[in-house]
Amino acid sequence: MKISVFGLGYVGCVSAACLAGRGHEVVGVDVNPTKVRLIAEGKAPVVEERIGELTAEVVASGALTATTDVAEAVARTEVSLVCVGTPSAPNGSFSTAYLEKVAEEIGAAIAAKPGERHTVVFRSTMLPGTCEDLLIPILEKASDMTAGEDFGVAVNPEFLREGTSVRDFHEPPKTVVGQLDDASGGPVLALYEGLPGPVFRVPIRVAEMTKYADNCYHAVKIGFANEIGAISAALGLDSHAVMEIFLSDTKLNVSRAYLKPGFAFGGSCLPKDLRGLVYAAHRADVAVPLLSHVLPSNEEHLKRAFELVAATGRRNVGIFGLSFKPGTDDLRESPLVELCERLVGKGYSVKIYDANVALSQLMGANREYIERHLPHLQELLTDSVEEVLAHGEVLVVGTTERAVLAALDAAGERPVIDLVRLPDAAQRRGQKGYVGLGW
Repeated sequence: MKISVFGLGYVGCVSAACLAGRGHEVVGVDVNPTKVRLIAEGKAPVVEERIGELTAEVVASGALTATTDVAEAVARTEVSLVCVGTPSAPNGSFSTAYLEKVAEEIGAAIAAKPGERHTVVFRSTMLPGTCEDLLIPILEKASDMTAGEDFGVAVNPEFLREGTSVRDFHEPPKTVVGQLDDASGGPVLALYEGLPGPVFRVPIRVAEMTKYADNCYHAVKIGFANEIGAISAALGLDSHAVMEIFLSDTKLNVSRAYLKPGFAFGGSCLPKDLRGLVYAAHRADVAVPLLSHVLPSNEEHLKRAFELVAATGRRNVGIFGLSFKPGTDDLRESPLVELCERLVGKGYSVKIYDANVALSQLMGANREYIERHLPHLQELLTDSVEEVLAHGEVLVVGTTERAVLAALDAAGERPVIDLVRLPDAAQRRGQKGYVGLGW
């Protein structure tokens, strides 16, 4: 394919050289004439493992050239990859100035290239909505054409680590293509044909968000490891020995477990142990802001669930599920118990169904907890799904038990607040009254 790459920094330079190395014809574009001259001389404008040799090789073969002329680059190619910077301001906002300028220039160049569908692909990191709300309108205005009809638009986030970016390009963990339509996504997928890793064709906003999810999670992992290390050191422990044991668990720790957006966590372990370790850190004079804010973060999800109920304006609430997770009768620090407590305290009329919770069988700490938080549970709890359904003007779902799923089919247009992502959540999205927490 014939590709123009806008921005010859780390991402653009590596993308251009690697694509040229895969047999594509690539034109690098940059406003900085020094970068263009370096490419013309077969030299990489960045310092990176293997990039110098690769650049020299593809320039010598004629597969990679460079220019400052946007119109020339677009005229010679069928796909444009935009890899310009989106620098951050002190307040956390990011600048779209370079993206806007390039979009305007590419749009004008497309207008002068009749008869051939061009595809514009954004590789720059940008917040969800930037492409559709800002950049596509600029492209359409500058070209006097319609995106998705006259030209294609896609978002293709990169997952390249500085220092190993050439290797990462050829061995990606995944390929994500956010497409305006199938005709926009097809040429992007063709660029990476044969590379390993799963491929995702998704809406543009999902693609924009994936890069933030990745980088923020990496930051959280580093912060977590460092705080565990600081606490361990203060207690005289080998932090690396602790983390080696932690990392050996690929069933729960380094896995898909717990990484599904939804409701708050609870139970007899997680809240208690978080409080205990944070207390130990404070006693040892070790600041652990990340761990210290996990419980406050959890609290925000409880607040969101309560606010969703309040927003319906209904006063009779039917709640399916009460234990801290399905398949147990453990009510200790259950977020559903906390939600019920708040609703009752605010004067809502509540009916609860949980097949696993029988008040007469609750014992020990479990019973003591519920007597402190929901002393009138006997009056709220029923063993009839139908009774909860009949009572609830708004239904809160905290379990995927079969009887509950069947009852929801008879809920009509009553508001349903889904805390567990129901099996048919994808079909329910957009239906009147349905709200999923976290999706």
